[in-house]
This record gives sequence, structure tokens and C-alpha cells, in this order.
Amino acid sequence: MPFGEQSERRSVSNEVISQPQGTANAVDQTKVYYDLHVFYYMWYGNPKFDNNYIHWDHVMVPHWDPKISASYPKGRHSPPEDIGSSFYPELGPYSSKDPEVLEEHMRQLRAAAIGVLVLSWYPPGTADENGESVENLVPLVLEAAHRYNIKVAFHIQPYKERDDRTLHDNIKYIIDNFGSHAAFYRYKTSTSKSLPLFYIYDSYLTPPESWANLLTVTGSHSVRNTAYDAVFIGLLVEEGHKHDILTAGFDGIYTYFASNGFSFGSSHQNWKTIKSFCDTNNLMFIPSVGPGYIDTSIRPWNNHNTRNRVNGKYYETALQAALTVRPEIVSITSFNEWHEGTQIEKAVPKKTATRLYLDYLPHQPDLYLVLTRKWAEHFNKEKEQWLM
Repeated sequence: MPFGEQSERRSVSNEVISQPQGTANAVDQTKVYYDLHVFYYMWYGNPKFDNNYIHWDHVMVPHWDPKISASYPKGRHSPPEDIGSSFYPELGPYSSKDPEVLEEHMRQLRAAAIGVLVLSWYPPGTADENGESVENLVPLVLEAAHRYNIKVAFHIQPYKERDDRTLHDNIKYIIDNFGSHAAFYRYKTSTSKSLPLFYIYDSYLTPPESWANLLTVTGSHSVRNTAYDAVFIGLLVEEGHKHDILTAGFDGIYTYFASNGFSFGSSHQNWKTIKSFCDTNNLMFIPSVGPGYIDTSIRPWNNHNTRNRVNGKYYETALQAALTVRPEIVSITSFNEWHEGTQIEKAVPKKTATRLYLDYLPHQPDLYLVLTRKWAEHFNKEKEQWLM
């Protein structure tokens, strides 16, 4: 049993009320769990849909120290043979605008039993430094997700001059434009409110005093108890961030990074401490688990943060560590952050004249989807036990 012996402890009473085997399997492959969230990126482009490659041709980011930088490759990748990833997607270097890609992604999410897609989001007209604005894709993602019973939440990325005021505008914009869509994710709070949930990436870049204007009840332009109230999840990187997140008025903490040991927050051994801090202060703890990490195709000097997948063992270890702290929600880094090698999306073996890509062999391309579903079912059985 990769998940310890927990599943051996079944109470007799629970056994009696569990479904007969037949009916459980009938719904099995389409059921998704809304306590499983995955970080999703829609910044990819290719010539067919976007006139050129976007993101697959990522630059090799130079090291900040020129002495170190000098000994590493520079320039950018040249798709389709050479892409900015150590793995190669089954769909090839796809465009996020391709409706067939979007459909296939939803099929993969459903196969993995993931109920919430957390969309990496920039305000309209802005984008990450390697991408282009993709605001027009949000309705398409919502529509596709809805066909698969998947919900969509938003992962608000840092952009130039983001602060409590501009975030207030972003929240209004998102809720006004997408809040009434059937696929828009709402979280049921302990007080039975149904609120949107926002992950705020790199939240530590803004001082807690500024966030407090927006996120505390007494803030100068507070969203609390207004039409724009929501559950706000801040990013914990360093240990000290937990106090800042509390002062700022956030409702919870997530850890994002899939490299165990990379930061205080992403180190599995610290999750118990973080969870008890959250419990004491009425915050939600949403640990982030990942299948591995390798970003050397875009940061060639960063191999000390590489985490080998060990045929799925790394992922199962992270999932077990998350389960041990009894979280309400678990986040997965990521569905398709190919540059950092954290994807659970299907990958295939590939060798070109200049590149030998990593792959999921000896397993199938859907290994991480299969492991995610297995674990999602386990997580939800365990949850029933905690509640009893």
C-alpha cells in the first residue's frame, strides 16, 4: 500500500453503508472531486492558431551572476523539435486556443478525478513576460469545463504594480464577468456561504498592511460582506510569511512549489507545523503537491532544484504527506507547467537530433492521471473517516 496502512482501518458500520461494488464502479470514471484543485496554464501558442510558437520557444534565462551565466547555454528553444521543457507533451507543442486541446485537457482532468481547474490569470491586456494576453480564452475554458462537470477558479499572477487596489478591480472584473457561469467555482464556507476562491501568487510581494485594506473587515476598501467577498489564499514561501498572511486578512495558505525542500512552504516536513498554525488561527491550509520538478530547459543553472519523479514515487510521497495533515483541499502543481516539469498531463517519449526528452516509461503517458484518481478516491474515503 503506497498510502500507508490507513485503508486497513475500516469500521464495520462504515462497511455496511458503503455502496455495493457494482454501483461504485458504474460512476467511477466520471466522478470528479471538488476538493482537488490543479494549477492550469493557458499561455501556449503555435503557428496554426497564433501565427507563431508562444512559450514552447522559451528563452534560457541567464543566471543573475554573469560568471555563472557564462558557462550555460543562451538563446531560445526552436519548436517543434526543441521545446522549452524536459518532457514532451502527447499533444505536441499545442496552442491553448485549440478547442480540441481544451477538450482533451478536460478529458484528462476528468480521468484524474480533478474537480477544480485553477486558471493562471493576468488582467485583460496583460500577460507574463513570455506570453500574450489570453483573456478571450477564459469563457472557452469555462464552457469546456462545464461539459465535464469541472469548476474553474482563478490563480492571480503578479503583474506590474499589482496591489490591494488593483486586485480589488481584478476581483470585481472576474466576478462581474464570470461569477454567474455554471462552471465558476464557489467554495462552501463553514458559515454556509458560497464564495469564489482566489489563489494569489507571490502575495508576499505586497506588504500585509496593504492587503489588509482589502481583506480585513475594517479595511479602507474591504471586500468583506460585500458582493465581492471571496476566499483568498496567500502563498507561503518562507516561514515568516504565515504571520504576514494572517495580518493581511487572507483566509488561507497554499505552498505552490513542487520541489520538496526548495522553500519552507514546499517542504513536506513543515506541513504539520503550518497546518497547526492555520488551525489555531482559523485559516485554511491547502498544501500543493507535485509529481517532480525540472526546469533546466529554461533555467539551465538550476539543476539543484530538480526532483526526480522516480516512476511516480515522488508524487505518491507528496500526496501521502498532504493527506497526513488532513487538509480540506489539496492543490496539484501542476496540470501543464511544462517549463518546470511539474505537469501531470500526458507526455510521450521523444528523441530528436539534439534532444532526448524525459518520459513516463515504463509506465503509460497517463501515469500521473491514474495516480491522481487513485489518490483522490483514497483521500475522500479517508475524509469520511475523519468526519466520523
